Order: sequence, then C-alpha cells, then structure tokens
Amino acid sequence: MRNERGVVLFSVLLSSFLTPFMGSAVNIALPSIGSSFGMDAVDLNWVVTSFLLASTMFLLPMGKLADLYGRKRVFLIGIVLFTMASLCCGLAGSTSVLLGGRVLQGIGGAMIFATGIAILTTVYAAEERGRVLGLSVSAVYLGLTVGPFLGGALTEHLGWRSIFLALVPAGVAAGICAGGCIKDDRRTREEGAFDLAGAVIYALALPVLIYGLSLLPQNGWLLVALGLTGLIIFILRELAADRPLIDLKLFTGNRVFALSNLAALIHYCASFSQGFLLSLYLQYIKGLSPLVSGLVLIFAPVVMTVMSPVAGRLSDRVEPRLPASAGMLLTALGLGLLSRLTSATPLAYLVITLLISGLGFALFSSPNTNAVMGAVQARDYGVASGILATMRLTGQTLSMAIAMLFFALYLGQVRITPRVFDAFLASTRVTFLTFTVLCLIGTLASLARGSKASP
Repeated sequence: MRNERGVVLFSVLLSSFLTPFMGSAVNIALPSIGSSFGMDAVDLNWVVTSFLLASTMFLLPMGKLADLYGRKRVFLIGIVLFTMASLCCGLAGSTSVLLGGRVLQGIGGAMIFATGIAILTTVYAAEERGRVLGLSVSAVYLGLTVGPFLGGALTEHLGWRSIFLALVPAGVAAGICAGGCIKDDRRTREEGAFDLAGAVIYALALPVLIYGLSLLPQNGWLLVALGLTGLIIFILRELAADRPLIDLKLFTGNRVFALSNLAALIHYCASFSQGFLLSLYLQYIKGLSPLVSGLVLIFAPVVMTVMSPVAGRLSDRVEPRLPASAGMLLTALGLGLLSRLTSATPLAYLVITLLISGLGFALFSSPNTNAVMGAVQARDYGVASGILATMRLTGQTLSMAIAMLFFALYLGQVRITPRVFDAFLASTRVTFLTFTVLCLIGTLASLARGSKASP
C-alpha cells in the first residue's frame, strides 16, 4: 500500500512539475520564438496566454467530470493530450500551429490540474495532507526553478523547439506510473448530472472577456461586456440548476473556502507575469543571453521549492491564514521593489527582490491549498481542486491580460527594439505597481477568512 501511494505521489508530482517547467522555460525562449515567427510584443504575450486561457476554460468542467466519472481517467487523458500537444508545438512551422498546440496543451493541463490535488487528497489522510500538498507545490516550484536554467540552455544550444520536445518522454513516464497505480474511482453514472449547457456558456464567456481585455483601450469594450454578461448568465444558471457544474453554496455557505479562493485569485493575478516581464527585461534591456537570464530568474523558484514543504507542514499546526497572509505581504514587498526597475538597476537588487518574492510565494501557496481542501467534504475534492486551479489560472490569465493592456498603452503592436525600450520600461514599472496594490488587497481577503473550516 505504501509503495503504491509512493508511485501515485510520484506520478502526480511529475505531472505537477511538467507544466510550470514548460511555462518558465517558454518565458526564457520568447525572444527566440518571436524572432523565428516575426512576432510583436502582443503576439509574444499570446504564446503564454493561449495556454492559460484554454486551461482556465476547461478546468471547472474537467473537475466535475472527474468527480462523476473518475479522476484517474481524466488525469490519464490529460497527460496523454499534454504530451501529444507538446510534440505538436516542438514541430510547429507557423505561429498558428504553435498557438494551436498551446491551446491543446492547455486543455490537457486543465485535466491534470483538476485531478492531481484531488487524487492526493483522497490517497493521503488528513493528518498528512499538508505535508503531501507541500510536496506537490514544491514540485511546481521545482519546475519553475529548473525551467529558466534548462530552458535557457536548451534555447541557446538546441533551439526553442527542444523545450517542447523534452516534455514528451517525461509525459510518457508520468502516464505509465499513473495508469499502473492510481485506483479507478469512477462513480455510477447519473443521467443529466453534467451541466453541459453551463459548461459551454462558461467556456465561451471567459475567452471573450480575456480577448476583449487584450484589445483595450481603443477596442474590445463590446467583447468585455459580452464576456461579463456571459459569466453573469452562467452564475444565474448555476444558482437555479438542479445539478450545477459548480455548487455555488461552496462559496456562499463556506467563508474559508470562498475567501481562500479569492486570495488565490488575487495572488496569482498579482505575481504570475513577473517571470514573463523580467525575462524580456533581462534579455532586451540588460542584453543577457537566454542562459544567463535563466540563471538570474532561478532564485525565486529555488526559495519556493525549499520552503513550500516547510510551509505545508506549518499549516498542519497553525491556522493556514497566518503563514498565507504573511506570504502575500512579502510578495507585495517584492513587487513594490520591482516597480522601481530602470535600465541601470543592478542585478544584485533584482536577485534580492526575487528572493523576497520566492519566500512570499512559498508561504502563501501550500497553506492556502491546505485551507481550501480542508474546507470541503471528500465528495467535492475534484470540484474544489478544479475551482482552486481555476482561481490560479484565471489569476495568471488576468495577470497576462494586465501586462498586455499596459503593453498596448505604452508600446502598441510593435516589436521590442531599442527605439521603444523606454516605453517598455515605463509599462513594466506601472504593471508591477498595479500588482503591488492588488497583492495588498489580497492580504486583507486572506486575513478575513477566519479559522479553518470543518467540512
């Protein structure tokens, strides 16, 4: 039994590692990708956003399907799809094929995100949950740690395509482990239990909203209005449905669950595009190579990887809101320091801010995840895991949308060249300042959640 649990843990940790590794490695490779396909600043943003948007669209439906028809099945299909899409990206011959592969990666990632935490929560007892979830978060940060370094090395010596191709054998290994040891937990099918109409409304409204935000301020207002209207219709439908895609009572009747998810949404919105912006800053403004840029960016995820298990164990002993709130304050401090970047900023200054941000992220993530999963009953683990992942990816998508908005305001749709370096720096500073304010607001939500709920 212990050996089987260990293999299950390994498969979930490996899958948790792959997607952040890919994301941080691709950030380093963006200038090279842009050079290959002649992309402007907004196009480069879509290389990241297309994955996030597809993941966010499918997370809630996949979490519900996993609870109804088996987490193992959804998890395995997600690994297979993610692996095949990685191969497609590595062989892409045009921007459209690359973005299409990124969308498929996002769908596969949604299936992994919606089930991995739920599988671990089912396999391990409550007294071990913080430790195991801390390991899962640590695997995410390990991916973020080695991603910039290995991504920079692969890009510099083998080309950016090698990043995607390297994911294929790792995906195969994760799939084999999962298929052999994760038990089938499929339920008896309930006719009409899956709200297909609600899933379609949600999946259409969200990308319309995000795409509309990317077109602001000159255009996009109609799309933003349509997207918001669609989300309102989705919420009203879920409130009236007999078998909703998401039980909104999890929010209205569970203060800890609701505010923990809100804190996650704000924290990821405030922090995610940091790697994207700093990768461009180091390579365009500082003139560093992809490999050296990756070495600079490695400091934050190293701290995350080391401290996440510690924070997870801490959240088994004290109220999760305390370390999580302290973490958000540290993240806000790091973002505030980044809002003062100039072309003359020493690398030592940047490293210090990355260490602060990394510690803040580690203190927030594991305890916050423990609070969310500890606030629901076992039958809702899949949906709760999907909701938390949706908050994370929605926050990340909004983070990129905000960065895209300031790019559009300050640069327009032009390639990043020395002629627009001053405008790029101005947009970066304003973006980080905006994120600092958001993170301070999120700290209030984290503190207001109260004591850990008993599901």
